[in-house]
Amino acid sequence: MSYVEMPGAKVPIRMWADPAAVEDVALRQLQNVATLPWIKGLAVMPDVHFGKGATVGSVIAMQGAVCPAAVGVDIGCGMSAVRTSLTENDLPGDLSRLRSKIEQAIPVGRGMHDDPVDPGGFHGLATAGWDDFWGRFDGIADEVKFRQERATKQMGTLGSGNHFVEVCVDTSGSVWLMLHSGSRNIGKELAEFHIGVAQKLPHNQGLVDRDLAVFVSDTPQMAAYRNDLFWAQEYAKYNRTLMMALLKDVVRKEFRKAKPTFEPEISAHHNYVAEERYDGMDLLVTRKGAIRAGSGEYGIIPGSMGTGSYIVKGLGNEKAFNSASHGAGRRMSRNAAKRRFSTKDLEEQTRGVECRKDSGVVDEIPGAYKSIEQVIDQQRDLVEVVAKLKQVVCVKG
Repeated sequence: MSYVEMPGAKVPIRMWADPAAVEDVALRQLQNVATLPWIKGLAVMPDVHFGKGATVGSVIAMQGAVCPAAVGVDIGCGMSAVRTSLTENDLPGDLSRLRSKIEQAIPVGRGMHDDPVDPGGFHGLATAGWDDFWGRFDGIADEVKFRQERATKQMGTLGSGNHFVEVCVDTSGSVWLMLHSGSRNIGKELAEFHIGVAQKLPHNQGLVDRDLAVFVSDTPQMAAYRNDLFWAQEYAKYNRTLMMALLKDVVRKEFRKAKPTFEPEISAHHNYVAEERYDGMDLLVTRKGAIRAGSGEYGIIPGSMGTGSYIVKGLGNEKAFNSASHGAGRRMSRNAAKRRFSTKDLEEQTRGVECRKDSGVVDEIPGAYKSIEQVIDQQRDLVEVVAKLKQVVCVKG
């Protein structure tokens, strides 16, 4: 489908989704965003749903301003995927050992490594920039500096919620490794701190929603936020890089006889800010639950823990600010999913996948998400499908 245009106070709302299928609370959030004085454009992805301040699945282009809540509290959250030389014929019938080895190598939930992981200890992992990255820690907000030890030990960990590590098979039989995570607790704390700062600024007092508070250019508050934002985005990228190195290490050891090799990684943030130019204007584009899909750029659009995912290539649609959805998107809240579904439902909906099937992950059941096939179909003018993947192992946080 192409987009549907809805009127907004300052800019039209371009929706790659059926407005009738979007929750009323999410539609109100979109209308609220369209009232912001600094806004120059708003594109809505097919996985759109209610979020804090701004919806998940929205791309907001502003001039001279950034809304921290339109980035999300998991700054830099995103995906990484890599195709391996393994095929499904190399996989054992019982995948429980492989899942266990992954869980041992990559801490999940609130877990962290006992000692910081040395990136120099992995075959082929580029370590340029790591020292400079940690050297810039002293420049972030004083309120979170005491978290450095935890931040170093959480580097290379999964986290909780909808974060995951998967082993997948595509339609040609190739085995892929894929993971989804972000900037861990340090990114969340930086985001929450700066949202609190923004809400107290005088220019934000008349906004329709206090969660839409912004920082404006050429102010010390904007400079401080951008510094911490870009640092946290890097943290998230390094976190995924290290997790993928740990995951490859597990695969090398478990499939020693097959001597697996790995293609270049595909990586994409979906909670971040970028400086981009549209219609002759330099804009700050926030993607919250959306990926960049410039012409020829690879992206990853996952479904749920039982349905599969897509590797895509962007078509460079400037009406959507060169963007696409970040996944299937939730169709019900976590609490609603827990009320609606049981562990028996989870077992049925994840049949054939080696994964947790206990009450702790019922809120991540496939039935709580929109149809990934429909989401992909609604953005045929934003991306083209390169590969369809189906998970055989899923490690949830």
